[in-house]
Amino acid sequence: MGDISNEPSMEDILSSIKRIIAEEGESAATGRPRRAARAAAPMPQDDEILELSEPAPSEPPQPAAAPAPVATAPAEPILSPVTAEATRGPLEQLSRMIVKPDVAGSDTLEGMVRDMLRPMLREWLDANLPRMVEDMVQREITRITSRS
Repeated sequence: MGDISNEPSMEDILSSIKRIIAEEGESAATGRPRRAARAAAPMPQDDEILELSEPAPSEPPQPAAAPAPVATAPAEPILSPVTAEATRGPLEQLSRMIVKPDVAGSDTLEGMVRDMLRPMLREWLDANLPRMVEDMVQREITRITSRS
């Protein structure tokens, strides 16, 4: 970080800004084109210097046209009361049948697929794992003994 003693003081910064504003005012009087944003803002007279301690002059607020209140009718439900009541019973019955899982995350699609595949995987491992392990051990024994 820079040394604080080498940084300009607040007074130096303010006087520099005042000088720049005064120079811009002089260049505007000599006919130099202004930026569009500066042209839209109220500019001080040539002899005036805008003091930064004073608030900038503002235009009087324009009264905005108030939007007319829109009368909205209450939204009619998409289901009739008879249909809503008829569907409520079966949905409650279904929700009572669902048992909350003891293991967190087993109520997700991934958890349900895992539960469905578990018996098939167990059957496959029971049928194939002993033979696979035996073959791998035999290959490793052969590899080790052939080095000697």
